[in-house]
Amino acid sequence: MSTDYLADAGYWTPLSALYLREQQNPETIWLTQPVDGQIETYTWRRAADEVRRVASYLRSLELEPGSRIALLSRNGAQWMLAELAIWMAGHVAVPIYPSLNEVTVAYILEHSDAKLMVLGPLDDWEAMRSVLRPSLPVLRLSGAPGVSVHQPCQSWTRVIGETVPLAGNPDRASEALATLVYTSGTTGAPKGVMLSFRSYAVSSTMLAQIVPIGECDRLLSYLPLAHVFEAAAVFATALRYGAQVFFNESLKTFSADIQRARPTIFHSVPRLWLKFQLGVLAKLPQSTLDALLADPETAEATRRQLLGSLGLDQVRLAFSGSAPLPPSLIDWFGALGLELLEGLGMSEDFAYSHISRSGRARVGYVGEPLQGVERRISESGELLIKSPSRMIGYYEASGTTAEAFTADGYFKSGDRAEIDDLGRLRLTGRVKELFKTSKGKYVAPAPIESKLVHPMVEAVCVTGSGFPQPFAIITLSEAGWMAAQDVAQREMIEHELSALKQQINDSLDPHEHLDYMVLVPDRWSISNGFLTPTMKIKRNAIEARYEPRFMAWSEVGRPVVWAA
Repeated sequence: MSTDYLADAGYWTPLSALYLREQQNPETIWLTQPVDGQIETYTWRRAADEVRRVASYLRSLELEPGSRIALLSRNGAQWMLAELAIWMAGHVAVPIYPSLNEVTVAYILEHSDAKLMVLGPLDDWEAMRSVLRPSLPVLRLSGAPGVSVHQPCQSWTRVIGETVPLAGNPDRASEALATLVYTSGTTGAPKGVMLSFRSYAVSSTMLAQIVPIGECDRLLSYLPLAHVFEAAAVFATALRYGAQVFFNESLKTFSADIQRARPTIFHSVPRLWLKFQLGVLAKLPQSTLDALLADPETAEATRRQLLGSLGLDQVRLAFSGSAPLPPSLIDWFGALGLELLEGLGMSEDFAYSHISRSGRARVGYVGEPLQGVERRISESGELLIKSPSRMIGYYEASGTTAEAFTADGYFKSGDRAEIDDLGRLRLTGRVKELFKTSKGKYVAPAPIESKLVHPMVEAVCVTGSGFPQPFAIITLSEAGWMAAQDVAQREMIEHELSALKQQINDSLDPHEHLDYMVLVPDRWSISNGFLTPTMKIKRNAIEARYEPRFMAWSEVGRPVVWAA
């Protein structure tokens, strides 16, 4: 395959794929949706019919072509169908993480100038109910929370029952804007990454470059579809190759949902791979497992049984993204016969960048470039990437877009990196302040640090790259440390900072919540290299000084940790 993916595969969009399957495989089941213990299935015929009806309804609203339509919901069959309907009607999808707080959701709705909200099932609607402008129309998916009686609202079920399907096969141009994916920026305000239909076409080929994919393959959708990782690996892949998609209804039903799906291709993040391991070891001690795997008579049966208990016994391709996998975890699954492949992708290239190849993976590396991807390391050590799936730019931020690219079109990743003699890529740190937690979420520390204002606090550094949640390293003022010598005053400081942490977390998105605050006895100054001449913290110096103690601090389990 050459770098011109559209020329090689023929013109392709998610809509053209839907029309093809509707014609060639109308009665084949595409989507399997669990609902309150019952199973609902969508054939390609039913899926296309509902998409056509919803698209017809959207057309009837007479919105300006290219209007932004927000999608706020947990994953589900109707989520995918709604996005297809938005495109069929000639509009742009704005997927929103269902776990964001109301401040961020309100910002996205306003910044994107969303003309309609597609609202689906959510875990905490009460926390964001106020984001709906009284004039914003709402299309409620099945299981969606209720809205005000004064809110212009229509239900998916009623639209399907009363609307005539849109005729013909309306499609979209390759370079047309398909979606706005909002991602965290260094200022704390999300940036709208503009992705075209060409980006979908390119990224849909990603996994097929590793293993052949077809209609017999099964995928499980459970990570947020608002994230490019899930959108590329599940939605785009399933549309291009006709793979069947199963959905996870909730965290409580995950085990049953994955057993139902028996995925042949499975992607996850380090946190869930670790949960799989801990679930096995809770029932089978490592020493016993080692003995069973070491015995030729029991090894193969043990592998099949354990992978079967996890719902992973049919997996042909297992890969992980969003954050690094611990080498020990890779080895552990490898002993069970499951090779975990790591990759690298960003919102700005629709997750199409690097992935490890079976038999050529190297622990600690994110693999080799996908077809058509060019990369180089700048003089400062920053990874620069030119992906055929790259974004159009940041929405209404031409200056920020220009700053994000080199003069010859390479995206500035913000990652320090190195490449080995076989072309495999290893990330060695961040050039920018933005860091990524072990959950794969980016965190901008400066806005959080600005909230940590307290009479006893002199300076603060928010960090946590590779940990589940960020945490704050704090140096107290001289008065604060003097007060802390008294037991009662020490308890008072701890109580006030705990309350401050809770107050700050209430204003942040879940992935930004501070895990704890650690109070270090050192004084940060210009002379000892922890502060700049303008009294700003030197983040790299502070992190280097305390990094060996991060793990010990995280294991204390208290909101405020007093460092010795």
